[in-house]
Amino acid sequence: MPVIDSDGYRLHYREAGTGPLTVFIHGYPLDATMWLDQLAAFSDRRRCVAVDLRGFGLSDPIAEDVLPMERHAADVAALIASFGEEPADVIGLSMGGYVALAMAELYPGMVRSIGLIDTKATADPEAAKANRDVAALNAVVRGRGALADDLLEALLGSHAPLTAKARLRTMIEGTRVETIVAALEGMKRRPNRMHALKGLNIPSLVMVGEEDRVTPVPDAEAMADALSKARLVVIPGVGHMAPIEAPAAVNAALAEYLDAL
Repeated sequence: MPVIDSDGYRLHYREAGTGPLTVFIHGYPLDATMWLDQLAAFSDRRRCVAVDLRGFGLSDPIAEDVLPMERHAADVAALIASFGEEPADVIGLSMGGYVALAMAELYPGMVRSIGLIDTKATADPEAAKANRDVAALNAVVRGRGALADDLLEALLGSHAPLTAKARLRTMIEGTRVETIVAALEGMKRRPNRMHALKGLNIPSLVMVGEEDRVTPVPDAEAMADALSKARLVVIPGVGHMAPIEAPAAVNAALAEYLDAL
């Protein structure tokens, strides 16, 4: 099982292929297996690494009450540094996008290019913060099965295949409840990073599902407008989980972007 040490914590990752380093960062409350299609698609031309963020997947359990985006960013920076190949092309979905943005601001020398999929750069408004508190309580009281029921409805597009629903449920129900609670608190506290986008002078990809109701198309357009070297791609007929809902379409857009770097 490949792991690295990040400040005394064991962080697990999946790796495939050789070539320029590309790091994939998963969303909440998921794990590195959400990127299996992408690892398979790009391993013939890139060194693809998908990380299990702190507390998620096969990484060590946590005792923290909060998982800040900055903590995750430090862990991913340690992962990249462990390969001795910095900088890397960094791609994040949803919460993984929040982490990628924190990396670009705090560890700019490690980020060669940035891919932001189904995510946003703004902070949570008060109503969204309150919703995260309710979600944390529900996860404890009702359990992960009920959380999966709610998220399958919220995250997926109207025509999501059964395989995407199955993979999403497996990841959600496999995530530790304490991680879910700490991750929700960390996302609730994250700052607005629109200012960081304006200072990024690196190749950027902004991708969003046409039916994404969590971070909708206008959020993606705002990020693309703020970035100086951005390409905006809207994946038709999918929701917030584009890489598992429509892997072929996502991989085609990623290939065009990555091959041009």
